[in-house]
Amino acid sequence: MQTGKSSILSRGRHWLQTGVMAMLLLTLSVGLSAATLLPSGNAITDGQAILRYALPIENKPVRDLQNSLEDISNHLRGKQWSTIASDVKKAAVVVKNKRADILKSVPEAKQAAAQTLLDDIQTHVEALAVATEAKDKPQVQAERAEALAHIGTLEASMVTGFPYTVPTEYSNLPQLQGRATIALKTTKGDINLTVDGYSAPVTAGNFVDLVNRGFYNDLAFTRAENDYVLQIGDPPGEEVGFIDPKTKKYRAVPLEVMVKGDKEPMYGITMEDAGRFREEPVLPFSSYGALAMARPETDPNGGSSQFFFFLFEPELTPAGRNLLDGRYTVFGYVTAGQDVLGQLKANDKIISAKVVEGGDLLKA
Repeated sequence: MQTGKSSILSRGRHWLQTGVMAMLLLTLSVGLSAATLLPSGNAITDGQAILRYALPIENKPVRDLQNSLEDISNHLRGKQWSTIASDVKKAAVVVKNKRADILKSVPEAKQAAAQTLLDDIQTHVEALAVATEAKDKPQVQAERAEALAHIGTLEASMVTGFPYTVPTEYSNLPQLQGRATIALKTTKGDINLTVDGYSAPVTAGNFVDLVNRGFYNDLAFTRAENDYVLQIGDPPGEEVGFIDPKTKKYRAVPLEVMVKGDKEPMYGITMEDAGRFREEPVLPFSSYGALAMARPETDPNGGSSQFFFFLFEPELTPAGRNLLDGRYTVFGYVTAGQDVLGQLKANDKIISAKVVEGGDLLKA
């Protein structure tokens, strides 16, 4: 792959423009006839909820507990208090009667901490029932958020080891075998990211490695479009991606998509080209601040250092109708600082990027 900016500018700084715009135009031109090929339903728009569901665990009671509390957000908007009360009651039954079944999935060394988490969850669910009875929306939101945060921690404690082996052809690339938290300081404020190596270990590993190298420090955003994308990662000088100082070559990262129900990601092919029209990725574009790898339109395996935040717009990405899914690798979400993300424009900068948690899970 050529790396000179003069020769591949249209595939470099503006890699996404033709690809994403083509998808939006396709959505408008084909209408509902093509949409019938895609999955339907209520898209999850909370990045932290997506990350909880993406954890590679199999424990039905804890998922039932999570589902009941996640569902409340859909009903709060319409003030459907009877439905909310039903969800809270379901959660209370699970946390009270299914403790032993939940704890079965937790390793022995983490049992004590898990039991404390369940106690805390039960306390918040009880408080949630009181707030629901009083129809106190802010308190319902607060207690629900606390309970779900504890559930996410509990579910994470159930993961034992990395669940699959990345193909050997990508063994020369860094891999993140778990999750990491990244703190960004920008010219408009601070942003926290969670990157998911369970669903995209090569892409997340490449990103964490570049953060550790200081690659993104003092780097400017090159593209910002309201309700669309915010892109960064084009280094100063002639190159459009990361040149490994050891090999002196462009580090290319493959398209990497974990499909719901699969045990490991697909590599080097879009979901469309794989004929998987009706299926959904584990990490979708349905959340504001989805973090995705930019790439040349014609080369699924040509990404490197450039990435973008997707600025979720419901009218452009309705539930189950997002034609970006499966075409670009989503590898994480903004988990704090969404308001800052909305203020950033082209020529604003990442002042510094730092791995604050999960750095030990990076495998060179």
